[in-house]
Amino acid sequence: MKKIIYVFLFIFITLLILFNFINKNDYIEEKNNFNKFPFYKKDLQKEYENYQNKTKYADKKVVLDVNMHLNKPFYEGSVPSKYLNTNYILVNKYNYLDRNYVPNNLVILDQYAKEGIRLNKEAYNAFIEMANDAKKNNLNLRIISAYRSYDYQENLYNSYLKHDSKEKVDTYSARAGYSEHQTGLVIDIDNGKTDYNKFHLTKEFFWMKDNCYKYGYILRYPLGKEKITGYKYESWHYRYVGKKIAKYIYENDITFEEYYYEFIDK
Repeated sequence: MKKIIYVFLFIFITLLILFNFINKNDYIEEKNNFNKFPFYKKDLQKEYENYQNKTKYADKKVVLDVNMHLNKPFYEGSVPSKYLNTNYILVNKYNYLDRNYVPNNLVILDQYAKEGIRLNKEAYNAFIEMANDAKKNNLNLRIISAYRSYDYQENLYNSYLKHDSKEKVDTYSARAGYSEHQTGLVIDIDNGKTDYNKFHLTKEFFWMKDNCYKYGYILRYPLGKEKITGYKYESWHYRYVGKKIAKYIYENDITFEEYYYEFIDK
């Protein structure tokens, strides 16, 4: 009888050890699934693991979120922006430009804009084509703000602080160096009649929503994407990225951050 008990005990212990070994290997394999994505970054492996343990998100979202720095508070661990003077440049609450950065190919706008505004030449040519086509539909597009220098943004941000808390200002205005306007690829627009804060109520907005990507523009701060962009919904704020990227972003309903960290910054 004792022999039978010992045999069963031996089998039980063996199975228990084997089961634990398999589970351990499965856990390791599961953690290593992050590296199946082409945008996986080996040096962030530990951050992926910690973030997934905290959020329980699927592997792809974990990798993209951590790459986008969303596992950290806004502005924490920010780094200098890459791809200067290209359509690939990303400037947000984790990627900044220094005070002296002035983009190449800025031109003074001579139509469809308020006086004295400057914008990247390629972006402006694309906007002219877009505004002309909008006009054929009896719609009016006008640029009310485009390139802003570091110092301009600094003064603007500080002016908002006189009326709102820093926490609130950060939801609608960029700190100096963290504004995409400094890239010369961004436009704020209205229709020349309605206040820009109500642009989402205009016919021009609905036309832009369905057509701006055809000219290389994207709605930069969409509704529902605040946790990624760091800013409240801005129906008037558009970014030039080129037709190919704009089309992909439009068709997949993603932000530039999501595109950037999946396809550009690998």
